Amino acid sequence: MINNTDKKFRGNRPRPNDFADKYRINEQIKVDEVRLVGDNVANNGVVSRDEAIRLAEGLGLDLVEISPNAEPPVCRIVEFNKFIYDQKKKQKEIKSNTVKMVVKEIRFGPNTDEHDFQFKVKHAQKFLQDGAKVKAFVFFKGRTILFKTNGEGLLLKFIEELQDFGKPDHAPVMDGKRLIVFLAPMAKKK
Repeated sequence: MINNTDKKFRGNRPRPNDFADKYRINEQIKVDEVRLVGDNVANNGVVSRDEAIRLAEGLGLDLVEISPNAEPPVCRIVEFNKFIYDQKKKQKEIKSNTVKMVVKEIRFGPNTDEHDFQFKVKHAQKFLQDGAKVKAFVFFKGRTILFKTNGEGLLLKFIEELQDFGKPDHAPVMDGKRLIVFLAPMAKKK
């Protein structure tokens, strides 16, 4: 019989707060002297830890160690929850500003006919216009490796057809049974 108390429930358990664990506050700071910085501190400079904690308590705020590796460690007098909120907000903003590069794959055989080739070129044009990278490759199956020159010519023709939309990162390269080339989108003109 299964005992429900032995199960580990993962759904509603609170996650550890990475930001809160990263910073030491008030009595958690173990050094004798700290460097105070911030807007609400009249005398920025090196003071004893106890004096810094008294200043923070006098303002109804917390002493937060911002840079523990500095000599002496840098601390700021702020409301800790607001400080953590601001740090999370900055991280989220940095994450949202990063560009995620999408890579679309287009596969050819060494003996791809003209109609299929043009069809795939049109798809690659759309991908490059949308800002995605294109990974084009010729897959050699079994004895088709004998047509390696056909595959190379096919990829060179593919690059030539797309020269207005993207540029290759490098010449076609063999990787196992694949002849691969990456095309990056052209920078958009303003």
